[in-house]
Amino acid sequence: MGAVYLAALLVGIGCMLLLDARFRLFFWRDAAAAALVTAAGVAFLLMWDAAGIASGIFLRGESAVASGIVLAPELPLEEPVFLIFLVLCTMVLYTGARRVLAAASAKRVRAGRDGPGHDGRAQGGQAL
Repeated sequence: MGAVYLAALLVGIGCMLLLDARFRLFFWRDAAAAALVTAAGVAFLLMWDAAGIASGIFLRGESAVASGIVLAPELPLEEPVFLIFLVLCTMVLYTGARRVLAAASAKRVRAGRDGPGHDGRAQGGQAL
């Protein structure tokens, strides 16, 4: 039972990668850029964690579902795995939202171009 949280994080990462592969949002769109963004995001968040640990704000709690493996004082193995999931999830959501918004915008433009009169005017010659 000690690795349930780690296993759940790995399953979550796998699911995010499946979505990414299906819609070519992040790693499947540009693997080099995605790897760089992921590494930079995880590094920044690990530095944030280190600052929180050093100041006594972040403490590791005991849990029956955690592995119990500690990489550094107050830094469990699951933390960098969670940060990878967090960055990946954020970027898949961000790139997916950009794609949906761009498609909606293009649809509005097409609807305006193909609307009544085909010149942006309502029927009867009045401007919209």
